[in-house]
Amino acid sequence: MLEKLPDALGHALRKHRAGLDQIAFNLLDLRNGTAALQVSSLAFADHAPIPAHYTADGAGISPPLEWSGVPREAASLLLIVEDADAPTPHPLVHAIVVDLPPQDGALPEGALKSSGNEGLGYHTGRNSYLQAAWLPPDPPPGHGVHRYAFQLFALDADPGFGATPGRDAVMEALREHACASGCLIGTYLRPDGSISVENEVPAQVTPAGAGLDEPLA
Repeated sequence: MLEKLPDALGHALRKHRAGLDQIAFNLLDLRNGTAALQVSSLAFADHAPIPAHYTADGAGISPPLEWSGVPREAASLLLIVEDADAPTPHPLVHAIVVDLPPQDGALPEGALKSSGNEGLGYHTGRNSYLQAAWLPPDPPPGHGVHRYAFQLFALDADPGFGATPGRDAVMEALREHACASGCLIGTYLRPDGSISVENEVPAQVTPAGAGLDEPLA
């Protein structure tokens, strides 16, 4: 969808970004005194590019994810994927999955419903386009590198989510019941052809699991 926007618009919005400080992981900041979840993907490393296959420039299916370190007190797990660099006041929500089993586990490639893909029937919340599905990365051309935060939370009780919970309901439940968290960052760049890709990469690459509250240069 956004690939059809003119390059000039991406340039004009380049300094307009939601910011990593606005993603759920940093708003809650459970890193001190709580268990840490390890989140990874076979498709990309932490802070590395997401293959186009999982974006709007490819098949647009959800990437594989896996996690470990779930605490014993966990009653369920919750996944929320947000674009920290969307040119909007708040991060763009790309996926919400609730009621995941409280154990080390994984989501295979294409597990979430998306265009042309039925998914595997997980309890999915609404993305920012009000769809209960995976919204593939689709940054405006010329806007620079976008960082997509795959955030996993352990909850110590069942919040009783509705059929398709949105970000507000998720954040409320997390504030009350989150007992552990983990975050995997994947990036995606849609260049405009007038700027070399190497000049689009942020000057500082954050090490895995550290500095998630630093703004993009």
